[in-house]
Amino acid sequence: MKTAGRLLLALGGIGSVLIALLHLAIIVIGPGGYRYFGAAELAPMAERGSPVPALLTLCIAVVFAVWGAYGLSGAGVLPRLPLLRPALLAIGTIYGLRGLVAIPELIQTARGQPLIPRFLVFSLTALVLGLLHLGGAVLSWGSLSQPEGTHVA
Repeated sequence: MKTAGRLLLALGGIGSVLIALLHLAIIVIGPGGYRYFGAAELAPMAERGSPVPALLTLCIAVVFAVWGAYGLSGAGVLPRLPLLRPALLAIGTIYGLRGLVAIPELIQTARGQPLIPRFLVFSLTALVLGLLHLGGAVLSWGSLSQPEGTHVA
């Protein structure tokens, strides 16, 4: 079980890092990237050359990178980070709550309302990442409680 937990945490960590990189790419892409990925309200500011969209997106990228580091730390790939267990639970819960947006999206679709498929993909991706972090934390719970310097590999 410990190996399965580490694998789930590694996959969750890699997913978080990829999302961080995606946010950096959105900054480079500019207004079209903001529109496509659901932050259309930032596009006009980016078109005017405001640094605000890039700074906000950079902050979000940093959060996802930190979440990735926590996933990889729980997997034993990176050194043990402080508050590892509660952080992994919080990360998994936040992703999971974001992922639950898929339910009303699917209900709207069942009622005949149009759905933008990429938004459903974003929600389901968040749900999967939440399950990876939570499942990995639960399966690795004992090894995650090891004191600093004694992380079980």
